[in-house]
Amino acid sequence: MTRISFLHGAADRTQSAALWLQQAWGRREAVLVYVPDSEQAARLDRVLWTQPALSFLPHCRADAPLAGETPILLTDRLDNPPQESCLLNLSNNLPPTFSRFEHLVEIVSTDDGDRLPARERFKFYRDRGYAIDSRDISGGVS
Repeated sequence: MTRISFLHGAADRTQSAALWLQQAWGRREAVLVYVPDSEQAARLDRVLWTQPALSFLPHCRADAPLAGETPILLTDRLDNPPQESCLLNLSNNLPPTFSRFEHLVEIVSTDDGDRLPARERFKFYRDRGYAIDSRDISGGVS
């Protein structure tokens, strides 16, 4: 069964996602980032290229030629995922086919437009018996 991590209280969802991805990369974990909003995807892409300073996190779009060699993949579709170990959901909707992944990570900001739909997803997962690790990351991602 999919393990679910809810990381809530983020001041900035995209920035917190980048910090979490930096930690995942440090553990050499492959992550598929579900980000269907093209503006949000572009912002995350810029952050991953510039932070941490003097570095970048290896990432690309899931349909890019180098996707097979890249540990962090950004996608707006989950119909044919290139890997099924870890999914980071940056949408405000339930990610389609999330149950095929070993680990689903939800990063939730304090913004009501983000927080309120996340409550519904949390309830959906809980009501179906998924194990949920819920952590407040208002003090930083750890």
